[in-house]
Amino acid sequence: MKRRNLLRMIGMTAGSAAMYQAMSSLGLASESPYKGPNPLGEAPKGASVLVLGSGIAGMVAAYELRNAGYKVQVLEYNARAGGRNWSLRGGDNYTELGGFTQRCQFDPGLYFNPGPWRLPYHHRGILSYCKKLGVPLEAFNQVNHNAYLHSEKAFGGKPQRFRTIKADYQGHVSELLAKVIQTRKLDEQVSREDQEKLLDSLRQWGALDRNYAYVKGETSSLRRGFAKDPGGGLTGRPVQSEPIALKDVLDSELWMGIPPGEDYERQTTLFQPVGGMGRIGEAFGRDLGPLIRYNAKVVDIRQDDHGVTATFEDTSKSDSPRQTATADWCVCTIPLSVLGQIPMNVGSQMADAIAALPYASSVKVGLQFKRRFWEEDDEIYGGISYTDLPIRNISYPSCDYQSSGKGVLLGAYMWGLDAMEFTSMSPEQRVSKAVEYGSQIHPQYPGEFDNGIAIAWHRSPFALGCFGTWSEEDREKHYDNLCRFDGRIVLAGEHASYVPAWQEGSVTSALDAIGRLQLRAQAAGSQT
Repeated sequence: MKRRNLLRMIGMTAGSAAMYQAMSSLGLASESPYKGPNPLGEAPKGASVLVLGSGIAGMVAAYELRNAGYKVQVLEYNARAGGRNWSLRGGDNYTELGGFTQRCQFDPGLYFNPGPWRLPYHHRGILSYCKKLGVPLEAFNQVNHNAYLHSEKAFGGKPQRFRTIKADYQGHVSELLAKVIQTRKLDEQVSREDQEKLLDSLRQWGALDRNYAYVKGETSSLRRGFAKDPGGGLTGRPVQSEPIALKDVLDSELWMGIPPGEDYERQTTLFQPVGGMGRIGEAFGRDLGPLIRYNAKVVDIRQDDHGVTATFEDTSKSDSPRQTATADWCVCTIPLSVLGQIPMNVGSQMADAIAALPYASSVKVGLQFKRRFWEEDDEIYGGISYTDLPIRNISYPSCDYQSSGKGVLLGAYMWGLDAMEFTSMSPEQRVSKAVEYGSQIHPQYPGEFDNGIAIAWHRSPFALGCFGTWSEEDREKHYDNLCRFDGRIVLAGEHASYVPAWQEGSVTSALDAIGRLQLRAQAAGSQT
């Protein structure tokens, strides 16, 4: 018997789910890792898909399904596409839970990203859609050696340049290791030849002198900066700088601000869309056009053997009756923090997985200033300053360098208990506190502050949190059940990926989900 006939018989007697399981057992429905755009082939004739949510996962799914020939409908809660892919610009309004409405007052051309703000070079999925949709990119400056590391408890609360702490930390560690090598204490672990190579590398890596010491001098000043920079003429002689003592560097704990830029997902090169991260969502929205129904709040999801029906309300009309949208299949990308409150007839395994995943608490604050003082006064062009204050960091714009007029920076990006405390404040209070804390790093804040806007993600009605936070135990128990099809419904989004909080997780999750949907749809179509 041919496999095609065998599969058709299984489908006729036991249904499409059993047929799909048989295809999996025969290796015909195996999953493959992401290696680029996922061509689905041709959709079964007349097949339809309902996509819930027009965040990145939802729009990737809708884009590829439409291109394959499926009839696609997208229901989106907001009046815009993008979900957490979002930029706020002058004139935009945003109302959070509790009724607080903020109107962004930024000058034309300035923006703030409340959600994602950078794209790693190796996130090939999201980058490929930027290219397809014509979204221009520019470099995002993650590490700026002239930015600040700051602690209230260190150096009298005076911010230190990133390059200074990094150079002194590396220099002192290199000197210590060089001393250990020179006392022959590594002879059993490292050959004498390799010890010589190691000493040479330590001298270069740590900016040590000829005696393998990290001391005041030209070598260390070229790394940590001069007390007075070299110049020309009679006043051009440089003044070398004095390294900070190892104990003071360690006690300050400012060295904890060094590793973030070394993490795989924050290594150079990173990108950002020109004009704001929301340009990606906007481009998808233009491409999908009338396929997206905006202001559609999903209040119920039902499935049976023939299809899926979503009941929704039109939030733009207070007296609008409930409406329904129906399709053969459903790709649901609604954040689980919201989805868990929507009635949906799925099995206990998927329901338990949805209920198991908590969402991170986060607050971001965008601040507009009368001038770009961080460039004019402090010579900071892009990058991030880190602090132990509740605001946690300040990110400087990686665009429009040396432009005149006003500028917007990320004045706070906080997590955990700090974020929860700020979430309990009004938006005006959050902005005021961000300015107060930021003035400890930049004294120019109070005099240069113009206006601001603050987004607390647990008060966001369309997300109720920043992103899903899997524990190892919960992922082991629930992740596969969350990603598997339940009848005619499959979930997708950053929560259904091993790249949580990043848009790449949404892209790869969506491509994986629709690849499996295509196999199921083909299996169901072969029965007719």
